[in-house]
Amino acid sequence: MTSDDALEAPGTGYRKGPVLLRRSQIPKTTSDQRLLSGDGDTSWLHDDPWRVMRIQSEFVEGFGALAEIGPAVSVFGSARVAVDHPDYEIGEAVGRGLVEAGYAVITGGGPGIMAAANKGASEAGGLSIGLGIELPFEQSMNQWVDLGISFRYFFARKMMFVKYAQGFVVLPGGFGTLDELFEALTLVQTHKVTGFPIVLVGSAYWSGLLEWIAGPVVDRGMINPADLELLKIVDDPDEAVRIVCERGAELRAEELDAVRREAKARRRAAEGNGS
Repeated sequence: MTSDDALEAPGTGYRKGPVLLRRSQIPKTTSDQRLLSGDGDTSWLHDDPWRVMRIQSEFVEGFGALAEIGPAVSVFGSARVAVDHPDYEIGEAVGRGLVEAGYAVITGGGPGIMAAANKGASEAGGLSIGLGIELPFEQSMNQWVDLGISFRYFFARKMMFVKYAQGFVVLPGGFGTLDELFEALTLVQTHKVTGFPIVLVGSAYWSGLLEWIAGPVVDRGMINPADLELLKIVDDPDEAVRIVCERGAELRAEELDAVRREAKARRRAAEGNGS
């Protein structure tokens, strides 16, 4: 999912967007490192205009590929989980349950929990999506991805995770998973996106984090107590799917109600102008 969540053993190649490089062709830095570097090298004066075009192309390609996928849920989790681990089985169940509820499943496209969710979605006959990322070692799309996109830049990839999701299900993971969790949480908290559900699966794994948030973070006024309601923690994958579905139904009802109110206000305005 990210370099922090990826397998530690070096792979046999390096993905740079759609390009696979091996041996002497592998660069010493990633696209993100080069973009964010502050080493004083003035070559950016010449490189950055072209880099902007490359960034733009990632957004265009992502939007074009995902625009018609329909309702979808992003599933986050570690790449380091083995196939025989209980979390892998839970990931499969989440992917399967989301498809049966009418959602496509979006993951980072890698191994571990990502592959599990993609497998569950694919075997259930739904749309299984993988959003890959350029890493300093090969991490190819897992075999269960039906629609895969490889990104050079994390921020372009994050946009796709959020833009095309109606909810987020987060299984145990490392820094990359935490990054994606807090990205989604911040966007919902600040109303940059609709109040989509964010469900954490695995109380034994997540309870410590929730206790810290509910304790020192709330006590020092860093967030409002009401913000705790943005997160739901469960152990049952079916419960995670149920929360996503119920919140989705609530949001659709709210949207329909808003459309009706707007239409009613327009009719009243039109009648007033006519009189």
